[in-house]
Amino acid sequence: MPLTRRDFAKRSAFAGAGVALAGSVSVLATAPGALGEELPDPAADGTAASHGIGYGPLVPDPDGILALPAGFSYKIITHSGVTTLDSGESTPSNHDGTGAFAGHRGTTLLVNNHELKGPRANWPHPVPLTEGLVYDPAASGGCTVVEVAKDGTPVGERVGIAGTSTNCAGGTTPWGTWLTGEETEDRAGEHGMTKDHGYVFEVDPYDLRAGRDPRPVKALGRYAHEAVVVDPRRGHLYLTEDAAGPNGLFYRWTPPHGFHHGRGKLRTLAGDAGVLQAFKCFDSGGRFVDDLSRATKTGTVYGVDWVDVPDRDARTVSVRKQFGAGEVTRARKLEGLWWADGGAYVVSSYAREESPVQHDGQVWFYDPRRRTLTLKVLLGVNPDPGKDGAFDGPDNITVSPYGGLIIAEDGEGVQHLFGATDDGRTYPLARNELNIGTADKPEFSEFTGPVFSPDGHTLFANIQEPGIMLAITGPWKRHGRR
Repeated sequence: MPLTRRDFAKRSAFAGAGVALAGSVSVLATAPGALGEELPDPAADGTAASHGIGYGPLVPDPDGILALPAGFSYKIITHSGVTTLDSGESTPSNHDGTGAFAGHRGTTLLVNNHELKGPRANWPHPVPLTEGLVYDPAASGGCTVVEVAKDGTPVGERVGIAGTSTNCAGGTTPWGTWLTGEETEDRAGEHGMTKDHGYVFEVDPYDLRAGRDPRPVKALGRYAHEAVVVDPRRGHLYLTEDAAGPNGLFYRWTPPHGFHHGRGKLRTLAGDAGVLQAFKCFDSGGRFVDDLSRATKTGTVYGVDWVDVPDRDARTVSVRKQFGAGEVTRARKLEGLWWADGGAYVVSSYAREESPVQHDGQVWFYDPRRRTLTLKVLLGVNPDPGKDGAFDGPDNITVSPYGGLIIAEDGEGVQHLFGATDDGRTYPLARNELNIGTADKPEFSEFTGPVFSPDGHTLFANIQEPGIMLAITGPWKRHGRR
C-alpha cells in the first residue's frame, strides 16, 4: 500500500539516524568537491595523505598502468588483445561490472561483463561464440568467467555467455550466480541484431552447462539495464537504468506468490511474472519529487512509492517513456548498486543539462523497511577534471571488508579508485595511468567492477578500455571512525 503523508512524517524522524556499512557512509559529503560542506584543502600531491587517512600518496607506475600507494602492488589478470581464453581466443575487450565467487581450493571465480554494443564486426575482440552459450549470434557482448589462484596468479578464462549486447553492470545473487544486464534497447533488425535486447541474463560461474541455451529474464523488463541487487529477506530485485531523454528510473521487481529463488529459477519465469514497478518519491511535506537531482543537501530523506510498469517488454514504447509528468521520479546516470545493511546503495553518477540541478555524483540508500531514500553522498561539479585531487562521477561501488566503500570513478579527466571511510573521509586508492589518448590530449578510461576476493585480501578492478583486469594487494587496514 502507498505511504501516506502522515506515515512518512512519522518515519522521517528516524530515517536519517544512520545505517552501518561496515561502518557508516552517512557523511560522505566530505568528499572533495561536495556541496554544502566547508572542506580542507587537498594535499599538494593530489592525495588525502595530509588528512591522515588512506594509504599515503600514489606512486607513479614505471609501467604506466596503475599508480598505487607505497607497499601496494598489482597483477594483470586479463588484458584484451594480449591474454587468451582457455579456447585460445583473445580475451574480449571493454571490461565492466564484475562479480566475485569463492572457487575450489582457495581460488576466486570472477564473472566479468564486456560492454560491447552492436555487430561483432565493430570490435576486434568480441566475446567468442561458444557453442551452446549464445543468445544472438550477431551481438558482440557477453561475460567471461575468470579463475584466479589465491596468490593472484591467473588460472584460466572461459566464456560464460555470448551473443548479448552492451553488458554493463549487474550483480551477484545470494544463491551464487551473476545477473548481467544489457544497457541497450536494440530490437531485432536494429544495428544488425537478430533478437531483441535490453534484458537481464543469469550466469552460473560454477556450472556453465546451466547457462546453455541462454534465456533472458523478461520478467525484469526490457530497458537500458545497469546494476541489480537482491533483497535476500523479501525476495525483491532492485534495478537501475542508465538512460536520458527522459532520464532513467529505479525499479523494483516483486516475485510472484509462492516463488522461491535459487539457481536457474529466474529463467523459468514467464515474461509477465511478478510485478515490475518504478519508484516515485515525495518529500516530508508530501510534495512529489520529479528528479533526484533536486536534493541539494546530504541527509535529504524522501518517501518512496512504487508504480506499476504498464508494458515491461516495451513492445512499442520504452519503459521510462510510458510514464507521464508527476507519475514517477527520474535520475540521470543511475549506475552502481550494492546491497548492505538491509538496503540498497544506489549511485547517480552525474547530472547535467538534462536534469533540474547539476552535480557530479550522488549515492543514496534505500531502506525497504521504512520505504525511504536517503542522500548519503553529494559531489559538486568538478571545476577542473584534468587536475588530480577531486573525485567525480561515482559509478560501480563495493563495500570494503576494511570499512566504508570503494568507488570506481567514471568522470572527466583523471580516473581513480577511491575509498570512503566509515566517518566520511575520502582517499585515493589507485589512479589509471594508461593514456589511450595522445601526449597533447591525454585520455584515461574509467575504472569498473571493483570487488574484493571472498577472503578480503585482494581487490579486483578493471580499466574498461582496452580491457584490463587487475588484482591489487597490499597492507590493507581498517578505516574506522576518528
